[in-house]
Amino acid sequence: MTVQTSEAAVSSIPKPPVVHRGSRATAYGLVGTTLVLLVMAALPYVVESSVTTELVKLCYLIALASMWNLLAGYAGMVSMGQQAFIGLGAYSLFIVNDHGMNVYAGTLVVSAAVGLIAWPVSYIAFRLRGGYFAVGSWVIAEVVRLIIVRFDSLGDASGRNLSDITADPLLRRAYTYWLALAVMAAAVLGVYGLLRSRLGLDLQAIRDDDTAASSLGVNVSTGKRIVYVTAAAGCAAAGAVICVNSLGVASPTQIFGVQYSALMVFMVVIGGIGTVEGPIIGALAYFLLDKYFAQSGVWYLVVVGATAIVVSLYLPRGLWGTLAHRKGWAVFPVRHHVRL
Repeated sequence: MTVQTSEAAVSSIPKPPVVHRGSRATAYGLVGTTLVLLVMAALPYVVESSVTTELVKLCYLIALASMWNLLAGYAGMVSMGQQAFIGLGAYSLFIVNDHGMNVYAGTLVVSAAVGLIAWPVSYIAFRLRGGYFAVGSWVIAEVVRLIIVRFDSLGDASGRNLSDITADPLLRRAYTYWLALAVMAAAVLGVYGLLRSRLGLDLQAIRDDDTAASSLGVNVSTGKRIVYVTAAAGCAAAGAVICVNSLGVASPTQIFGVQYSALMVFMVVIGGIGTVEGPIIGALAYFLLDKYFAQSGVWYLVVVGATAIVVSLYLPRGLWGTLAHRKGWAVFPVRHHVRL
């Protein structure tokens, strides 16, 4: 009798809630993402090189948007100076290439080197907050540009070309496409892995209120610095891809131009800030706008500006952000859901 009562008492105890991050649809999404990457990797064998050349731009746009979203969407750091690391990535590639390193392997070295440079730079940038941080990051980018143009070996203020790259144009385009695809995949999956870690929870707390996060034991400075360095390394890799795709840099003003930050803001706002999928959708939207309206003169700017205004007014969460909010979809889930 005692045993039966104990078993009944135990069975009446409610089970603890279970924390989930995704569903069966999420698993399908991840499988689909893997298949998409495999198909994209095989494109140089089945399509003309002109198609893969266009896709190179889409790949580095997605990488740039993902890096800016990591900064602003998850760490609350609105930067207008990421072009500093894009330019450093391109010019660092000249240095490693001049020392005999292959530009494709050199991209990894460049990314790591620029990440190391970003670490001490963060101690200067983090003395500013809010709008001052945005303006200060822009100033840092201009200072970096002014330093770069002082070196004769880097072409002064007139830019320069890569000295050693694959001579066969077909192979060069294929290798450049695979490089861009690898950078894009590393950026998206790297951000996803970072947000799935404990640091991802810290970042979301920092974004909402860094003072409250600090009072709960979150190391705010370290978390922001890791994100800042990661975003710098990702932007540097994208800058190296831009350099390889163009066979050089036309001018420091172009590669250090603030238009890159404007593009990153546009893509993230259009797609949905604070989501892993949003920058991908935003980059795809901008890529299509640029492809079909870039030759329309002033109407191109009108279409881009009108798109940004309409999305900001009627879909403030962005295209994917609105869809995810209403339907609960997530290909790359980072939120926790409690189920009984």
